[in-house]
Amino acid sequence: MNTFLDNLTRFAAGAGYHLYLVGGGVRDELMGREIHDFDLTTDAPVSAIKELLERSQPDSIYTLGEKFGTIGAIFSDTTIEVTTFRSQDEAQPGDPLSGLRADLAHRDFTINAIARDLQTGELHDPFEGQLDIKQHLIRAVGSPEDRFREDPIRMVRAIRQSAELGFFIERDTKDAIRRFGHLLKNVAWERIGDELDRIMLAPTPSDGVTALDSLGLLAYTIPELLEMHEMERGPHHYKEVFPHTMKVLDRTPHDLILRWAGLLHDVAKPRTYGITDGEVHFFGHDRLGARMSREILTRLRRPIEVVEPVTKLVSEHLRIGIYDESWTDGAVRRFLRETAPITDRLFDLSRADITSSKPQRVAQALARVDALYERCEEIKAQEDVEKLSSPLDGHDLMATFGGRPGRWIGEIKDYLLGLVLDGQLSQEDKAEGERLARAYVAEHPELGVGTGRET
Repeated sequence: MNTFLDNLTRFAAGAGYHLYLVGGGVRDELMGREIHDFDLTTDAPVSAIKELLERSQPDSIYTLGEKFGTIGAIFSDTTIEVTTFRSQDEAQPGDPLSGLRADLAHRDFTINAIARDLQTGELHDPFEGQLDIKQHLIRAVGSPEDRFREDPIRMVRAIRQSAELGFFIERDTKDAIRRFGHLLKNVAWERIGDELDRIMLAPTPSDGVTALDSLGLLAYTIPELLEMHEMERGPHHYKEVFPHTMKVLDRTPHDLILRWAGLLHDVAKPRTYGITDGEVHFFGHDRLGARMSREILTRLRRPIEVVEPVTKLVSEHLRIGIYDESWTDGAVRRFLRETAPITDRLFDLSRADITSSKPQRVAQALARVDALYERCEEIKAQEDVEKLSSPLDGHDLMATFGGRPGRWIGEIKDYLLGLVLDGQLSQEDKAEGERLARAYVAEHPELGVGTGRET
């Protein structure tokens, strides 16, 4: 037993209260899984819960859920949340077990409706959750309709836990998800996004996404993915995009950003689908896909630390596939600068994106990825490409040409930086940089440098 729980249990018993471990903590304990966060329920009122937690001397206490009867505390790397019994009006006065049963009756699934008395160790399992664990089954407690009306996010959670645990969703529970998916319209996007993040990190995330699809929940979570099926039903019956996306998703490393990028990298293909001379093409799906990815992840209230790299990965996901041996070192340096800081992830995504059934084509594609990777590593070993810069900054250029601040400065700096990347100019050589800048300005009078009309 966790030391913090031992102390809290002792204090609760001394005050005459009962304390029970519930939810995923008991389920994971029974399955032999590691537990870091503990959900507890008790017959103690909220004010008493706060006092008990304070006596246990946590690192911090948070009361965000106080109006719902929940007080949380953090002990080192452990989070403990304690909630007073739900549905107190259904309990018998002075009978904590009736209060516990009423609490468990309103939990989501039977595998999460098991409680362990922290004082005696006794298990309370009124809805046969242990049997469902053995049978690898996710089943709503009581009426699935009632549970989903209480909190519609439970429908997505059923799919998420199915994907995480490798469990099956029981038939009546599954049927209710199909019938009541529309209730997700009333759920905050952030809550949906939190569940989708966990689906992305499941052992086989495609299991969760295909379940969202088959049970009708994609329409209320990521409806853009449904457009892939519209292609399948269209006049040309193009059926490859959704299965390919699921393969790529499963082949990406266990990394939230890569998993999202794997799911969304081809999201724009249905909107860019075309046929020319009998050949299927998706011109611009990388750029449009990046915009769509940003819209999707922003709608789901994902943090900027996820939105930005995923958007860039989708935008650049074709980049490595066009590499060939004719690339100069300057071109490789540009690739490194333009794909930073997602370069390593981009190589992972590119490898995952190779799903051909033809071994020779797979070998050729992997060889191309590996060849560019090796060249990047060689150049990175010699210099920090991201720190390369023009030998002249804006102040230098204005002093040289007597011009005012404007876009002309950036254009000349980009020109000089290009020469640095190509190895034709040292970033330390200001004199040569000035000579080349003057020559460039002379060749580009449209810049208006020194005429007072710089843009």
